[in-house]
Amino acid sequence: MATPTEISLHSKSRRMEIAFDDGRTFALSYEFLRVYSPSAEVRGHGPGQDVLQTGKKEVDIVAVEPVGQYAIQPRFSDGHDTGIYSWDYLYSLGVNHDRLWREYLDRLAKAGAQR
Repeated sequence: MATPTEISLHSKSRRMEIAFDDGRTFALSYEFLRVYSPSAEVRGHGPGQDVLQTGKKEVDIVAVEPVGQYAIQPRFSDGHDTGIYSWDYLYSLGVNHDRLWREYLDRLAKAGAQR
């Protein structure tokens, strides 16, 4: 399991940069992190229960709290603060970013919704 060596918030570009101990670095937009929150509010309580997040293009991260030695819990400007992002989950978001972002944009288009 890769663990972060550095996590930086870039408020101007609305990106979280995460460097891992295996040498990989990912820059994930706040919007991407918000719409892929691991919280029950977003993911639901079972398969097929996820809730499409809309209108998150301008969301900010206003604070990040550590959760033990295994995760962080960001607080977003829209009030969302229940997602606990484990190191494994953040790494997976980074590795799969392009595919996940395309899937999100496709789901928005099919729903006739806006970012």
